[in-house]
This record gives sequence, structure tokens and C-alpha cells, in this order.
Amino acid sequence: MNITYTENEIDKVAKKVIEKAPHKTLLFHAAMGAGKTTLIKAIVKNLGVTAPGNSPTFGIVNEYDNEKGDLIAFHFDFYRLNDEMEALDMGFEDYLNQDAWIFIEWPNKIESFLPEHSTNIHIEIIDMQTRRIKMDL
Repeated sequence: MNITYTENEIDKVAKKVIEKAPHKTLLFHAAMGAGKTTLIKAIVKNLGVTAPGNSPTFGIVNEYDNEKGDLIAFHFDFYRLNDEMEALDMGFEDYLNQDAWIFIEWPNKIESFLPEHSTNIHIEIIDMQTRRIKMDL
């Protein structure tokens, strides 16, 4: 699936990603500032999360619940990892064993531990307002 979009179309793109994703684990590949977190925030909003999302760059993982308190998703940002073993030290495998959406920014930092059933999403910067997303289906 390939989609070119602007930020004001992000909710429509998020709905399409949810609809088309063959797995609940999504791997986001893109340059710094390309909009990975922006897209993930739109996805969690469309999954029923009411609290605003933000990048977990410093905390490494954010947990999202819906208004009933049901676990919806985990959002990982592995940009600051120096070694992929740090992901194991934080209990990454335990997160994967839960029935929740998993969103991973900078998946190349933990290649040895990526789940077999995951979907790659590549975001390309076209210009200041426009992005192209390619989702491997």
C-alpha cells in the first residue's frame, strides 16, 4: 500500500493503516522528523485512546489505554538504544506477549528481537507538508 498525504489527512491515513495491517506489530522506518510519532498518535487516537500521545524517546515506551482502562497499545522509540540487549533488559519480550498493538520506531536498533509477524511502514519526506507512506502487506 502506498499513500501520499499531508498532515491534515493524517486521520484518514491512520484509519487505512489500521484497516490494512495484517498484524498488530508495526515497524516504523523513517528519517528523524518524518512524522513517525505523528502517525502513531493518529493511529492510537483512531483505536480509541483518549489521552494524547507523545514520543517515548526518553522513556523508551508509552502505554496507551482506552477510556475504559483497557490496554490498547505500546509505543516504543528505540532511537537512544546503544545496544539491542537494552531492549531485553527493559522486558521487551514481555510486552510482545500481550494482546495489544505494538508500534516500534527505529526497529533497526533491535533487529534480532523483532517479531516474525510484523508489518514494515516506511515514511518518506516529499516536502515540508507532504509524506509518502509505504506499508508492506
